[in-house]
Amino acid sequence: MIDIHSHILPGLDDGPESMTSAVEMARKAVEQGITGMIATPHHQNGTYENHYEDILAAVHRFEDELRAHKIDLHIAPGQEVRLYGNIVADAAHSQLITLNQTNHLLIELPSDHVPSYTARYLYELQLQGIKPVIAHPERNREIAADSSKLYELIKNGALAQVTASSVAGRFGRNVKKLSMQLIEHELVHFVASDTHNNTNRPNELAKSFDVIEKEFGMGAVYTLKENAEILVSGGSVYAGPPSRIKKKKILGLF
Repeated sequence: MIDIHSHILPGLDDGPESMTSAVEMARKAVEQGITGMIATPHHQNGTYENHYEDILAAVHRFEDELRAHKIDLHIAPGQEVRLYGNIVADAAHSQLITLNQTNHLLIELPSDHVPSYTARYLYELQLQGIKPVIAHPERNREIAADSSKLYELIKNGALAQVTASSVAGRFGRNVKKLSMQLIEHELVHFVASDTHNNTNRPNELAKSFDVIEKEFGMGAVYTLKENAEILVSGGSVYAGPPSRIKKKKILGLF
């Protein structure tokens, strides 16, 4: 399995504080069958700024540490970029790190809303040949209230990634329900751990695929896993036609 969204590099953001903790996260990943992880530290989220050269250097240091501990896990560079005013210009000037330096950029929306300029920025990124991957839309309050917000972005060419722990139920029943609906309606194209540590934000990628298999069968699991492998190799990810999540009508007297 390939994990395309993780906070495994030590000391860069709200992931592990020490190399020892990061190595233990890597061990847990390998134990569940993960062979490669993209390290995606936060960037431009109001708290953290992690720039190109610093991330590449951190990846090299961490891979050296993993080899020293004989842990067979490949780490690739990336960023989880908060949508911000200069994102299009910075992407044009190669100031951002795409996922494994492919044409896919992991983008985080604010947790409580979808900014009015989101569709325009994602479109302008696509004009540059960059494919936006929206991180954990199931945890965005506006999308949770009105999933058509995500549908419009996906219909216009964006991709999306659901968090494994959301599928596994760690963030509650409602988040899990929405996550499964997003998978069913082809509104997300990847499952990734978004792991930050081994305690309250562990890597539950294998567990999430067990849940998906029980609900949708091995075909869905295969597609989601294959999409991650296609992404890291720089290929064209499978994205079927999305459909809207229909709200159930409440029956009553009127």
